[in-house]
Amino acid sequence: MCGRYAITLAHEAMTRIFEAAPANDLPEVPNFNVCPTTAVHTVRSGDGQRSLSAMRWGFLPHWYKTPTDGPLLINARAESIAEKPAFRDAARARRCLIPASGFYEWTKDADGNRLPWFIAPAEGEVLALAGIWQDWEHDGQQLRTCAIVTTGAAGEMEKIHHRMPVVLAPADWGLWLGEEGHGAARLMQPAPEGMLRFHRVSTEVNSNRASGPQLIEPL
Repeated sequence: MCGRYAITLAHEAMTRIFEAAPANDLPEVPNFNVCPTTAVHTVRSGDGQRSLSAMRWGFLPHWYKTPTDGPLLINARAESIAEKPAFRDAARARRCLIPASGFYEWTKDADGNRLPWFIAPAEGEVLALAGIWQDWEHDGQQLRTCAIVTTGAAGEMEKIHHRMPVVLAPADWGLWLGEEGHGAARLMQPAPEGMLRFHRVSTEVNSNRASGPQLIEPL
């Protein structure tokens, strides 16, 4: 599961790292508490060029009559993405990268209190989370929407949560974006050991209204 993350890079840094042309609708940065249903940064590839643009985090299948017509689809499970009617076409043809400085996950203590962790790249400036996207339209309302692909956690990450987003290494970005032919399915694996680091953070982030750089600071 991935239900909250942070993005602290300037737009200029994202365009440089992903070699993508920026759109005019990019969400404000930094954002230390990115929540579902808000606009998020995404990288797509088409017509020989990558683009950095905004999408609604919350995938809307074409049969939804309104954005709240069914479950909120913020994640797509790698194990079933190719078979699920909501996701299978996007998994084949509409894949994207979702830049993040790190994401949040929660454990519980003996009393059931939710204890947040921040998971960030062990090296480098950014994580590229695997995503899929979908254009949705109904009664004149148009939205470009996305979901983060998740897989089973492995190694040290399993101590925090049994699921995690698919994190793509720079060498794999082109394949996931469809620039290098077929074979993207093999990328939907847990991050290799040593790719991520994590630390406990304040329970302030338990509120989706919280904001500010203190949210990602180690306790």
